[in-house]
Amino acid sequence: MNRCRACGHDRLERVLDLGAVPPADFFPPGETLPSPSECGHELAMDLCTGCGLAQLAEDDTVPDEPRGIEPEALREQARQAVEAVEKASRLKGRTVIEFGSPHGGTWLPLLFERGFRPAFPGVAASLVLDSFGIMHEADQRAAFLTRAASLAPDGVLLLQFHTLSAIVSQGQWNALRHGHFAYYSLTALRRLLEDVGLHIAEAWTFDLYGGTVLVAAERDPWTNTGLSARRLLAAERATGITNPATLRTLQRQADRQVDELVTWLRKTASENLRVFAYGAASRAVALFARAGIDRSLLHAVADGSPAKTGRRMPGTDVPIVDLIALREASPDRILLTVPDLLPEVRAQFPEFDGRWYLPPDSRHGVRQAG
Repeated sequence: MNRCRACGHDRLERVLDLGAVPPADFFPPGETLPSPSECGHELAMDLCTGCGLAQLAEDDTVPDEPRGIEPEALREQARQAVEAVEKASRLKGRTVIEFGSPHGGTWLPLLFERGFRPAFPGVAASLVLDSFGIMHEADQRAAFLTRAASLAPDGVLLLQFHTLSAIVSQGQWNALRHGHFAYYSLTALRRLLEDVGLHIAEAWTFDLYGGTVLVAAERDPWTNTGLSARRLLAAERATGITNPATLRTLQRQADRQVDELVTWLRKTASENLRVFAYGAASRAVALFARAGIDRSLLHAVADGSPAKTGRRMPGTDVPIVDLIALREASPDRILLTVPDLLPEVRAQFPEFDGRWYLPPDSRHGVRQAG
């Protein structure tokens, strides 16, 4: 019987089932063809009705070597976050421990510039940082205990995550992927933090990924929860973010968005338009696989990571090419798989102005950017 990854309860409800899809971090060599075993990994989300944590139901995949590169949008968001925390006087002490994400990215250089230094091994730090890292821990209870144990008595834990509210409201069903074991609402996160003796002091919101939240938590049981955190919690109560019925809207959004993307691709094919995608991102894997995309609909996916060049999108025969190939092909339409990259790619490829198209979301079909 399945139990919650955080609180251990067996009161889990299935809220999203994407069926069998390929692992989102395994990009096969380009000369190979998809096989049934490649695509045969069940992908589903469960909600714990005890603590409210949305979580990956099962994962029979083996993590592959990360092949992505850190986008400028992520680096800029880190700079904004550190500045916001500093302005709120939450950068306490001078020692730091960072729990990193397997996808890369670090805030340590920004903190070192402000006088922080790494804590000695085995010594608790005044600042413990986790930016998109803890969701990769299969044992959520153990992960929270480890971070709490790393924090000095008067220290601050900074925890950043892609908020479940944004995932639901914007129809980001393909945020669900193998290797991502938890999807946090602030409501559920507050419970998980309190279970390890930490209390939310403040929260900041950012536009990255359609909505991320950075939480500052402390040990003091008399910690006053800041206004922005209280507002976020109130908004989650109003939308019922821990209600299974609310999360089940993701299933309808997934089915509709796949249909809309296929319709758009078939239309462009019928018009003899040459279509590429930009960004061999993990979130595109389930979308491409469920849509049954192949080279008759999409010629190639361009990506800036040299480690992905010459490979193909999992579950498809669509090759991954470098940015030189994208420029040389000069396609009629470019499907941007990660909308956050739009300002970055517009600046990098001014010659493609007017050709960028964004994937469907809960409010729009596939739409032209700008």
